[in-house]
Amino acid sequence: MATPIGNLGDLSPRALEALRGADAVLCEDTRLTGALLARHGVSAPLLPLHDHNEDDQTPRVLARLRGGQRLSLVSDAGTPLVSDPGYRLVRAAIAAGLAVGAVPGPNAAVMALTLSGLPPQPFLFLGFLPPRGGPRAAALAGVRAAERAGLSATLVFYEAPHRLAEALSALAEAFGGERPAAVARELTKRFEEVRRGGLAELAAHYGTEAARGEVVVVVGPAPEEATGEAELDARLREAMAAGLSVRDAAAAVAEATGLPRRQVYARALEAGRARGGGG
Repeated sequence: MATPIGNLGDLSPRALEALRGADAVLCEDTRLTGALLARHGVSAPLLPLHDHNEDDQTPRVLARLRGGQRLSLVSDAGTPLVSDPGYRLVRAAIAAGLAVGAVPGPNAAVMALTLSGLPPQPFLFLGFLPPRGGPRAAALAGVRAAERAGLSATLVFYEAPHRLAEALSALAEAFGGERPAAVARELTKRFEEVRRGGLAELAAHYGTEAARGEVVVVVGPAPEEATGEAELDARLREAMAAGLSVRDAAAAVAEATGLPRRQVYARALEAGRARGGGG
């Protein structure tokens, strides 16, 4: 079930009822969840469930469920499974034919999307970017390739505050500094902030102003890219001048532009016939 992402008043009556009726509550950090339950007078036992013990805990949890116990799963904040533990347990419970329900509520990704001013649908939630530069650049290159192939969606990322400026710079390099974006942090808390602007502008700001708290980065969809025949022909000529065959040149240009390989190959053959006829 979803728990508050900042403001403790966001715990829904239905979630509170489920917590009070649980035989035990599975949680990432017993200290954080314990404080939340104490605030609402709930005294259910707490069972740790996090990335490091989920595989070991799952058989034990399933045994308790088979025995008729009611268990509630929460994360430290927001909706479980969304960049939080629980997916392996839920999948195992479903496979075992056990009943699984959900209590909706706070979610930082959806709230940031709502406040960003960027197109709300479709959107693609990508969780946390890899923390190191090389893997992060590779992950963003994969997203950019998908955009060239036709993906048009607002992108939503989670990020650690101490990596925010570096991540924004990587996003600007991958998607272009003018790409519209928003940084939302401390959502529902006293110092909630949503800053909107181009990726380069946001990277410059947070390069000098350290961010604090939980951070969500929302990036607007890619602008439409039209590759005209003249540009396509120029790319094909450049590839073949480098020694590639017509087929290999078409494959390379198709990958670079995101155009269908069959379309690019047909254009390469047509351009080759035109050059041959004029010679």
